Amino acid sequence: MESLVSGNPLTISQWLLTLLGIRMSVHFTERVPEGASLVLVSNHRSFLDAPLLMAGLNRPVHFACHHYMSQVPGMREFVNALGCLPLDAPGKQQTFFREATHLLRDQQAIGIFPEGAAPMVQRTDPFEMSDFQRGFAHLAMKAPVEDLVILPVAIASTQEAVPSVMPLKVLSWFDPSEPLFDQSGWHPAVIYRHVDLLVGHPVRVTDRLRSHYHGRQAAKLAAEITDSCQNEIANLLRQGAY
Repeated sequence: MESLVSGNPLTISQWLLTLLGIRMSVHFTERVPEGASLVLVSNHRSFLDAPLLMAGLNRPVHFACHHYMSQVPGMREFVNALGCLPLDAPGKQQTFFREATHLLRDQQAIGIFPEGAAPMVQRTDPFEMSDFQRGFAHLAMKAPVEDLVILPVAIASTQEAVPSVMPLKVLSWFDPSEPLFDQSGWHPAVIYRHVDLLVGHPVRVTDRLRSHYHGRQAAKLAAEITDSCQNEIANLLRQGAY
């Protein structure tokens, strides 16, 4: 673990996928903008999603991760090694927003899984998605960064294994505020065998777009951006299914 923690997040991601024998095909890489600060959004079912996206796009990405992952031994070291940004306790995301904004100003990439933790905890079909939360859209609109792009990416798993790793009740010891852990059953771990990564059309956050982000229009615009990205990923998943 010590050698893992001391490595580069992109190198760790590439090494992990090779170690697990994961076969990945990346499509539409020409859509990835060069030189821009990036808010990357994707569907989410596996702890491997962050390293998979980094390896597929060939760049480090600082992913937001659930609060409990920064509390559980083993998980904590893993997310730290990948350069993840643990979310604050529920309802308080000031620290995350401040750190994410600082990284975006340095033309780095922030990754957000708008479905939240539910698909990680509950077994789901590879081509299903939960409703997206709007936090990534608000971050992109509020961050004082000139050249900023929201990039939707779909993870389409075509072959995988799903072992159970631990009772959900155990995780409530580390994060008693999370209602997902207050139930019977086991936490699954999706291990990809073959996966298609499909890059969607980027959304450029221009001054003109930001000019509509004020007052009552702010929530409406965030909802429109969120729905657009979710629909884009859903369409890409349908392509990946065939």
